[in-house]
Amino acid sequence: MPGSRACACYGRMRLRDRLVLWARRLTGRVPGWRYRGQSRPPFAAEPGPGQESVWDYPRPPCLAPDERRVEVRAAGAVLARTHRAIRVLETASPPTFYIPPDDVDMQRLQVVPGASFCEWKGAATYWGLRDDPDAGFVGWSYEHPLPAFAAIRGHLAFYPDRLECRVNGEIARGQGGRFYGGWITSEVVGPFKGEPGTGDW
Repeated sequence: MPGSRACACYGRMRLRDRLVLWARRLTGRVPGWRYRGQSRPPFAAEPGPGQESVWDYPRPPCLAPDERRVEVRAAGAVLARTHRAIRVLETASPPTFYIPPDDVDMQRLQVVPGASFCEWKGAATYWGLRDDPDAGFVGWSYEHPLPAFAAIRGHLAFYPDRLECRVNGEIARGQGGRFYGGWITSEVVGPFKGEPGTGDW
């Protein structure tokens, strides 16, 4: 059951990382969130048996190893398949699945232009399909993550609205917003960050 999978809170940030985060807050580069997982807002959906509420996830986020079959397909062919995914769980967002590079067909991917910085994880590298370079980026990784998230170093995450992403056979839906990459499945309830007006969630 989803609720039984332990969440290893690597989100306990070192002093250096906290100082970096607070500097970004002071310069206005990080929004002031209203919710951090301590309590659900009144508009949150009630999870049923075997479900998780994204409003119970913490902020800073935590990492949860996942042994279920996670699969990603591009143009009908398997691009990644693993039983060693790591979920990143953060308040208001559906889980993001990070897949070890050994379980990804890296020959089909190439680094593409793009840059972003996550206040928790660090600078992202973006990946596109080698045989479809005009498609833009379909996934990302953190090649040099901040220390609290070293466990996902080099792991790849993929956008379920750009590729076919499955968890134990269930096709995941994409999270709203241009850059969010959460996987929405029947095991999670929201509402989810990413839609207009949710920036302070």
